[in-house]
Amino acid sequence: MPRYFRALTLLIALLLVPFSSQSAFAKDKVQHLTWAHVYEQSEPLHKWALWAANEINIKSNGRFQIDVFPASIMGKEAELNQSLTLGIVDIINTGTSFAGQNYPPMALSELPYVFRDYQHWQMFNKSALFDEIKQGYLEKTRGNRVLGNSYYGQRHITSNKPIHTPSDMVNLKLRVPNASIYKMFPLAVGANPSPIAFSETYLALQQGVVDAQENPLPTIKAKKFYEVQAYISLTGHLQGTVLTVLGDRLWSSLSVQDRTLFSETLEQAAENISADTRMAELALVQWFEEQGITVLMVDRSEFRKQVLPSHKEVIHLLGADLYDRLQNIK
Repeated sequence: MPRYFRALTLLIALLLVPFSSQSAFAKDKVQHLTWAHVYEQSEPLHKWALWAANEINIKSNGRFQIDVFPASIMGKEAELNQSLTLGIVDIINTGTSFAGQNYPPMALSELPYVFRDYQHWQMFNKSALFDEIKQGYLEKTRGNRVLGNSYYGQRHITSNKPIHTPSDMVNLKLRVPNASIYKMFPLAVGANPSPIAFSETYLALQQGVVDAQENPLPTIKAKKFYEVQAYISLTGHLQGTVLTVLGDRLWSSLSVQDRTLFSETLEQAAENISADTRMAELALVQWFEEQGITVLMVDRSEFRKQVLPSHKEVIHLLGADLYDRLQNIK
């Protein structure tokens, strides 16, 4: 090869080195994160998780790539909470009852009939009380940070027999999440709570392992429980809440600017989830009736009267002062 060709080749190679290094450096700067939850892809929670992941990717100029894993792909809810603490996942969605296993006051909002209505839940969500509870959870978990609180809907009973009053629930085998606070409602009305993983509930209903289950209307639709249950009784015994929690390992690695990006985006996603969920549950009664499901209106005051005394058994564990402050939010 002529000398000048060799020199030209060498010169081109030297010129390409900086570009190659910059490309590798840029690639190395991309931070790949894992977001996990147990909910279906069709639910608002997953839709807005994808939105938030994309929003963070765009606004960080591609520095964060967040993969969202729905439907218990990364584990059941208790496992996700543990994985967050261990740094196996970076962000999770979890019910407050599961978060309450690390910091009991977090489970206050899961007490049956603790909220008067949706507006009461909204006021709690924006209250200094909830900020105080989040701070306690942060300290107890050594850095796991609640950055969003999503309305999950009023929980109702599905079954294969009509339920009009608490007496109709006596000896009913009712599937509940595997957290002790969810047993309070069925025990108070004489039913038998059966903790079964969310991902296994449809099969348990189909095979008759349990007689009934309880969830919000959007979830009943998303998980297709109506395919194996004939009745929905609108007990509204719990105003469901799902937290968006970011792990300490990730938070500690973020700059001040990126912390603001994550905080604002995840809070906005939670607000959008709440709005979508509320709209869906108001419209779904008619949809279920169109599918041939019998939707029963019940006198909630009867259920509430029978259930509220059970709160006394756990108030001391969750914080009597916090409980009173929650009840007095106006």
